[in-house]
Amino acid sequence: MGKINRLPTGLANQIAAGEVVERPASAVKELVENALDADATRISVAIELGGKRLIRVEDNGEGMNVEDAVSALERHATSKLSTLEDLDAITTLGFRGEALPSIASVSRFTLKTRPIEVSQGTVVRVEDGATQKPQPIGTPPGTIVEVNDLFYNVPARRKFLKSDSAESSQTSRILTQLALTNPTVGFSLTSGRRQLLNCPRVTSLADRFFQLYGERAGLVEVKREAAGVRLVGYVAALAEQGVTRGPQNIFVNGRPVKDRTVSHAINEAYSRATIKPRSPEVHLFLELPHDRVDVNVHPMKAEVRFLEQSLIHEIVRRALGEALGADAPPDVSLRVGGKETAEAIPISIPGTVGGIRVSNPWIVNAEISEPPEPVTHRKPMVGVSNQVGKAIENRSPEFTAEQIGPALVPIGQFRDTFIIAVDNDGIVIIDQHVAHERVLFEQVMERLTSGPLESQRLLSPVMFELPAAQRDALEAHSKDLERLGFDVGNFGGDSVRVGAVPAVLVLGECEGAVRALAEDLEGLDHGASVDESLRRIAAMTACHAAVKANDRLTLEKMAHILTELQRTAYSTVCPHGRPVLLRLTRRELEKSFQRS
Repeated sequence: MGKINRLPTGLANQIAAGEVVERPASAVKELVENALDADATRISVAIELGGKRLIRVEDNGEGMNVEDAVSALERHATSKLSTLEDLDAITTLGFRGEALPSIASVSRFTLKTRPIEVSQGTVVRVEDGATQKPQPIGTPPGTIVEVNDLFYNVPARRKFLKSDSAESSQTSRILTQLALTNPTVGFSLTSGRRQLLNCPRVTSLADRFFQLYGERAGLVEVKREAAGVRLVGYVAALAEQGVTRGPQNIFVNGRPVKDRTVSHAINEAYSRATIKPRSPEVHLFLELPHDRVDVNVHPMKAEVRFLEQSLIHEIVRRALGEALGADAPPDVSLRVGGKETAEAIPISIPGTVGGIRVSNPWIVNAEISEPPEPVTHRKPMVGVSNQVGKAIENRSPEFTAEQIGPALVPIGQFRDTFIIAVDNDGIVIIDQHVAHERVLFEQVMERLTSGPLESQRLLSPVMFELPAAQRDALEAHSKDLERLGFDVGNFGGDSVRVGAVPAVLVLGECEGAVRALAEDLEGLDHGASVDESLRRIAAMTACHAAVKANDRLTLEKMAHILTELQRTAYSTVCPHGRPVLLRLTRRELEKSFQRS
């Protein structure tokens, strides 16, 4: 007897289902996409226990007759493709004919459907992989699919599902994406007795965006059309406090996808416009001829392949660059000790953008206060000009023999974002936010070893509204947030209540910090270990509590940050991996001026 045997149909179906049905949210995605392909104008989704106990999707689409209802539960049976050539220009969201049989093979499945032109519907049930005989039933026009006890017959897969709130959050995120790209369709989502999403039909993307996200002053509109490609959407604007972080929704011909070409173009556009941010919020909608994009490259249709990748990259990059005003000349200035220097000298260099102003670095403001530590003795500084050296001698702690190398003496601020410091080996440019973030992160982690972080109770609790996915993310990490000093909970409807925040946060910024934290947590893997989860939330908390770009600092504050930075274990990178400083050594400077 040979070693290779044909798998039983039930086992083969369960293996195939693993590709399409990864979790409840992926089942909801497939069912809702089927409803959209059936020209539904209203789609209602209900889940229980995060979708583990029940997923119910109801639509008012075309419906199916008895024959089609039975055929739809067979593998690779679809009305959307008929020939091999159809794969070259797929216009529907679904096309493989795998979703329904895959979902039915790992659940207790019920399909109720009725075309609008007939008075009686059909119900088909699937139990233990066996399709039962269809029965007549009274049901409204359209289709209702009920998925009970998902993965009941695949315990190995069921045990790897996340918490109920985490699975609900994923379903909310998926449905939000589908609602965003289909404004003319009404969507609703309920989890148990809670309504997570309610979006009646509207006529434009702007109206649907307002339904889902409310008024967003921190976003700018993107609009560009070239070479048969149309790009519209909204992206995080540049602001003094940095760009808005949040979800990155990318749609290609109405399909939510993750694409490296588009993601790289987004990052490049922002890196040219400002300091490269972490995950700026973007909502981009690409439309192009269907024969110029291949959607048949991923089991769950989550990725696409463009025929002209370079063209798509350039269109996205240029569109975002124009929206962000990346080509505008920067306003360059140097601040010494938290104060503007006395003169501003306009410079004009051939071949460069005019209009740049650099403050005179040789004029020292006499109002700068003395450093907190007294200076006992002084010695000449190697490699520093006489003017700057004298200025530093009058204001900064002295380098001792032991301090040559690690000691940094702040001399000013560049654009209220970077600390300029010197030591005997050269010049160092420090990102003030990233450096302070590293300092606070290590302080938070050190304090957590002895118990919960010190918390400050708010005299009046702060209440505000958040999207469902962000509320669920806060709830899923409630225990970790408590250890860090947060008291955050649902307050009914779309509102959350903040009763306490960590002592490291400024009270006036608690709402903004919790909002930003919720945005970060929305994309955090709920399956991470407790220690890893706590570490990542601590990093987020430190980020929100740290001084920001465009914050004006006194010389004492700069010195304090640099002193504390030297005490950290990893002073060259922040908890998120961003570099803290840039060093120009004495040898590099001499070489640049042809002195070596």
